[in-house]
Amino acid sequence: MIVKRMKEIYDYRNLIWQLAWSEFKLRYKNSILGYFWSLLEPMLMLVVLYFIFSNLMRVQVEYYQLFLLLGIVLWGFMSRATTIGMFSIVGRASIVKKIYFPRDIFVISSCITALLMSIFESLIFIVFMVFFKVPVSINLVYVPLILIFLFVISLGLSLALAALNVFYRDVQFIWQVLLQIGYFATPILYTLDAFPKNLQRFILLNPIARVIISARDTIIYSSPAKTEDLLFMFLSSIVFLLVGYIIFSRLEPRFAEEI
Repeated sequence: MIVKRMKEIYDYRNLIWQLAWSEFKLRYKNSILGYFWSLLEPMLMLVVLYFIFSNLMRVQVEYYQLFLLLGIVLWGFMSRATTIGMFSIVGRASIVKKIYFPRDIFVISSCITALLMSIFESLIFIVFMVFFKVPVSINLVYVPLILIFLFVISLGLSLALAALNVFYRDVQFIWQVLLQIGYFATPILYTLDAFPKNLQRFILLNPIARVIISARDTIIYSSPAKTEDLLFMFLSSIVFLLVGYIIFSRLEPRFAEEI
């Protein structure tokens, strides 16, 4: 059944891309700065957080600007993908009611839209890498794999949230609260060592935390990704995608009547 579904989605690949690109352009329509908002948003966040944590709170981390910016970009992708994805069904009520095709393509296209926005943000990170003359190592080969895990985890979450939000609109408010808690409970502003030892294992149960840590190790600090982290991220991505797909497929037949 899953293989058949994947083939069906593949047949709609052009539509998925068109939806993703259209939504991406629509987000900056009638904006004076246009696509530059994708660059300015993480930059403004970086300036504020860097000032607070490097000057006022005296956080001592090598290449802290890059450390902080990479965490902001990666968390920002997951947050944006799940938020946009959560509204991908309820936001297209008229289409869902009138035309039938796999509704999960809306969720997939939303995640791709978030990815396009994060690609723009990553340009700033690359500029910073060059500016600070950070050495590039062979360990960058781990990066595509880590990013695939992040995308799949975000897609799984988005599928579940999009389906649940059709029936329970409180989901959107609960998820925003969880994102705020997760932002400070994930080693984005600090290293993992800043947390008490008894909390570190609990924090590492969050696959996004491992994604951020592994990405920093391989990109900024030229260290290979740990095998246990890669395995955990792989298994987590499979679990999140399967659970999200099951929830979505169970609730999808009732979307039209519920919306």
